[in-house]
Amino acid sequence: MTSFYTEVIEHDARFDSAKRIDDLALLEPVTRGLVTEIIRAAAFMGFDLAAFETYRSQARQRKLFAEGTTQLKKVGVHHYGLACDLVKRVDGELTWKGDYSFLGELARSAGLIWGGDWGTPERHHTFIDSVHVQRCTVARQPLLFAGEWYPEDDYNPYEDVDQPVLFSVTRNAIEAGAAMGPGSTLRR
Repeated sequence: MTSFYTEVIEHDARFDSAKRIDDLALLEPVTRGLVTEIIRAAAFMGFDLAAFETYRSQARQRKLFAEGTTQLKKVGVHHYGLACDLVKRVDGELTWKGDYSFLGELARSAGLIWGGDWGTPERHHTFIDSVHVQRCTVARQPLLFAGEWYPEDDYNPYEDVDQPVLFSVTRNAIEAGAAMGPGSTLRR
């Protein structure tokens, strides 16, 4: 399977770099366009956003994990050109402080998953990355990492009805339990 990852990223001189990379050219073209639109829309809302990190190598991920900067030992969606960390610039300085819910609204409207709710705002999340956006559902990530899936240009994670079975079964069970009310259990 050919993709932006196999055609561009794997051949980039920075593929194994342990340095932070903020080059928008290493975002898959559709993702790049959506991120650019989010940055423009945020400016209209009064926020100056900067692409802090686009591509991330395995070497950088291991370094960040060793420093305690990330909870993930293996690199995720950043490695495939499908994720970007967008950070506010205030008085010329980058800051992770403050409310980033505006980024969630912009990401959803653009068809990107926001790290503040991972595409499921109705669920409680223990891992929050409020500056992160990606064009891949959490359920699709194992297929992406295994090289078995890469999004087509028209892919929208919010319209991804062909989710892996476990995710669909789990989501349906959760929704059925919620419909049955508190304290209810599902029985076979």
